[in-house]
Amino acid sequence: MARVDPYAGYNFSVELDGITRAGFRECSGLETSQDAGEYREGTDRNLAVRKIPGLNTYGDITLSRGFTSDRKLWEWREKAMKGAVERHDISITLLDDLGNARITWNLFDCWPKSWSGPSLSASSNEVAIEQLTLACERVEVDQWS
Repeated sequence: MARVDPYAGYNFSVELDGITRAGFRECSGLETSQDAGEYREGTDRNLAVRKIPGLNTYGDITLSRGFTSDRKLWEWREKAMKGAVERHDISITLLDDLGNARITWNLFDCWPKSWSGPSLSASSNEVAIEQLTLACERVEVDQWS
């Protein structure tokens, strides 16, 4: 049997409406969950409650990148702050060591719920990082190979 190594977490791309906007240093929060409602009828002989599947929920996605002259992420957040929420679809693709797409998650109806700027220090030599946190309404796997 051939050995199957896991994919490394450092090689990924993020696309906004099918266009790769920028390289990101980190992407976190990709998760789904489902609440379990409890239910019991008076005629149940079992002394335990039933667990009934509830609504699906999706985690907030946090994207981190170094500051550049590209203002598009800030402008997207700024629109939301002014009440003009603009929703976009996002694709996150995990790449293998040769840069081939292996797993793609599609996130639908995303909008920026928060933005944070860098920690600035004159005694540091670190890159200035911005973070954008996105709310999304649905996650689907487009490709898994």
